Amino acid sequence: MILTTPKNSFVLSVGGSVFAPNGEDNKIDIPYLHNFETFIRKEIAKKRRFFLVVGGGYTARQYRDAAKKAAGHDLTDEDLDWLGIHATRLNAHLFRTIFRDVAYPWILKHFDMVDKNAVNYPIVICGGWKPGWSTDYDAALLANDYHINTVINLSNIDQVYDKDPNKHKDARPIDKMGWDELTGLVGKAWRPGMNSPFDPIAAQLGKKIGLKVIIANGHDFANLAKILDGKDFTGTVIE
Repeated sequence: MILTTPKNSFVLSVGGSVFAPNGEDNKIDIPYLHNFETFIRKEIAKKRRFFLVVGGGYTARQYRDAAKKAAGHDLTDEDLDWLGIHATRLNAHLFRTIFRDVAYPWILKHFDMVDKNAVNYPIVICGGWKPGWSTDYDAALLANDYHINTVINLSNIDQVYDKDPNKHKDARPIDKMGWDELTGLVGKAWRPGMNSPFDPIAAQLGKKIGLKVIIANGHDFANLAKILDGKDFTGTVIE
């Protein structure tokens, strides 16, 4: 069976840093969630459909840090990843609850199969799947499974830089880059909780399947609208 995904379908990878940032307060950003909900509801009124892949944010980091401190010794990467995965699923349920009236009733969390019923809903919420990568990889798998050629990765940065802009004042933003160039920046190995524009394992998959990824600031809804409308936008295109 060949699955036919409706036109105007988008995969949005919503980074946890956008709605559950690390900081002094470590709180879920409720005003952001309200603005995100308002924006998405306006877009689905235009007959657009969204797969929302939700990250872990500070929720994942808190559980990983607590486990390390409570255990009193280093934990395996697999155990740390599972804590992060379940954090993404909790966050995914938060999003599903917000969009309860229009979203597919079940969280997608297994990406070795295609759920043919999911495409009948304007919004499908997804959490993490397996250890060894982040939800970036899950978003790439999802796009491939449902024949969507672009992932829009919503982060707390406007673009990818050639080096860490928080440490280097001369860091330059990158408008377009290839997968090999990204791998040169982020490496090839995944570490639980690592901070990178797009996770290294997902980058390898993206290159393999010919995926296009757009990195953009998740707080700039006017810019996101331009991306969806095919207009000029601020961000980094990876392909």
